[in-house]
Amino acid sequence: MKKTKEIIIDAFWQLLEEKTFNKITVQNIVERCALNRNTFYYHFQDIPNLAEYTVKLWADEIIQNNYEFGSPMTCLSPLVEEFIKHKKAFQHLYSSTQKDEFITYTNHVALHIVKMFMKQSSHYVTRSNEEKETLTHFYKCLMIGILIDWLECQGDYDLKLFVEKIYHLIDNSSQTLL
Repeated sequence: MKKTKEIIIDAFWQLLEEKTFNKITVQNIVERCALNRNTFYYHFQDIPNLAEYTVKLWADEIIQNNYEFGSPMTCLSPLVEEFIKHKKAFQHLYSSTQKDEFITYTNHVALHIVKMFMKQSSHYVTRSNEEKETLTHFYKCLMIGILIDWLECQGDYDLKLFVEKIYHLIDNSSQTLL
């Protein structure tokens, strides 16, 4: 059985798929959960507090999962898959007052995933620390830039296919560089 806090979080994500962040009310959430307002306020200060908590929780869950990475670009596929899976919710968060927190946590997730890849990859063992840091920053910025562009374009292109094309372009044109 789910705990009350998880039920509230699930309801929030469901509502984010349906409407913009600023149109979600505590009343919407408690009605969806069949809880009272006091129960909501026992767990969260307000909706922005709930949004920050849920985005951080989402980021932590991605980081905690262990992925087998084949390349720097494919190691970011968990982020891409999450963005596609919750497209509307992420668009609503990105266009909300919680945009800065959302971008901060997404940056955190992307950076952590790329760092994990760099530690696992034998190809990068011989690189200097400075080169590793530069490549880590490059891949993190590349992915965040793509995700933000996709959100600003209202997700009107196939994100997964686009990332795969970029990976192949980078892999085929610069194997010795990257």
